[in-house]
Amino acid sequence: MTDLQNAAETFVVEPKAPAEHHDRTKRRRARSLIKHVLLIALGVVMLYPLLWMLSSSIKPNDLIFREPGLIPSQFDLSNYSVGWDALLNPFSHYLINSAIIVMGSVLGNLISCALAAYAFARLNFRFRTLWFAIMLMSIMLPIHVVIVPQYILFSELGWINTFLPLIVPKFLATDAFFVFLMVQFFRGIPKELDEAARLDGAGHLRIFFRIMLPLSLPALATTAIFTFIWTWNDFFSQLIFLTNPDKYTVPVALRTFVDSTGASSWGSLFAMSIVSLIPVFFVFLFGQKYLVKGIATTGIK
Repeated sequence: MTDLQNAAETFVVEPKAPAEHHDRTKRRRARSLIKHVLLIALGVVMLYPLLWMLSSSIKPNDLIFREPGLIPSQFDLSNYSVGWDALLNPFSHYLINSAIIVMGSVLGNLISCALAAYAFARLNFRFRTLWFAIMLMSIMLPIHVVIVPQYILFSELGWINTFLPLIVPKFLATDAFFVFLMVQFFRGIPKELDEAARLDGAGHLRIFFRIMLPLSLPALATTAIFTFIWTWNDFFSQLIFLTNPDKYTVPVALRTFVDSTGASSWGSLFAMSIVSLIPVFFVFLFGQKYLVKGIATTGIK
């Protein structure tokens, strides 16, 4: 009798299992669909300003604000040629100026921040914890607090209207964020590698260049990408230290398209803004893998 009941229960329950599994699969697919729709909608909202700027760059000036839609009724590609030669120098001149500052800043941060991070992560010296805490607290200082003493210092050195105030500080490990990022990465590298190198007679510089740096490619790439993007888009400090139009960088040059009287060349401004975004786009596109890996492996989540 018991066997018959078990067989009956099995006969009744088994057909329901595939149906329940099918319902769970449908609910899971529905949740996934809703999640993707929301992400796509959020992505469209975030990309809309960029798409609108791209659309406005190929519109005549009088239609940019009259027709705010993304699809222009008239196309005018002359904004790019006019904007390229609209200022005192061709726009390539300002691209080169920005490239010089960016390359110097990237090189300076990679060298100085890596050396400072190695000292905090591997060397034992007095008040190391205190200096590390002070370094972290400097991250909270806004640039507006230090820009005045910096300007006075660089003015006394005769560096105003040169690229030196924007490049030289990068060789002094002034970007505490990147020092902290690399310290976190160096601490994740086993110390047994250092000890094995010391047994072979290696000093700190050899350990740093032969062991730490090759293993720190994700952190170095993250530092380089962030430095490139932040320096390329920097406007405030470049506006303060560069007053000669021949020294203008891309952000400062774009500002000159806007006239305070209202007679602004919006089409040329948007066209050159699109041109200025191309280097940032390619750097982020080709460095995205290292950027994600570098952040994920340094404890910054």
